Amino acid sequence: AAKGPAPHLKRAGGTATVKAMLLEWCRARTRGLTAPSLRRSLGPQHVDVQNFSGSWGSGLAFCALLHSFFPDAFDFTTLEPSARRHNFTLAFATAEERAGCPPLLEVEDMVRLPVPDAKCVYTYLQELYRCLVARGLVR
Repeated sequence: AAKGPAPHLKRAGGTATVKAMLLEWCRARTRGLTAPSLRRSLGPQHVDVQNFSGSWGSGLAFCALLHSFFPDAFDFTTLEPSARRHNFTLAFATAEERAGCPPLLEVEDMVRLPVPDAKCVYTYLQELYRCLVARGLVR
């Protein structure tokens, strides 16, 4: 079952409200997750979700979010921020296999762009949230 606060995204409100709630949910789910490689190479940093674009650029935020639901799917502590292709591949495959989330984002597109497109990331995260709700992992 989900842990931590998870906003109910079906509340009345405009797109901005839903976006803010989804972003806060992502922050809450990933808060405090740290890959040792981040500590080693960059000091005491961790996954820090601040937006729907640059925060997702290394793929670690996707991995952290999925790891919070499926900790046995992969060893988060071994991930490297520079291994973008691996991180995106791992995250999207885990989302599809474990949460039933369709592959709305392409690994190649994510790797090609230095900063992910915010609308694409937002759409994917909405679908992931919907799939997790459908599986009873988010209430």
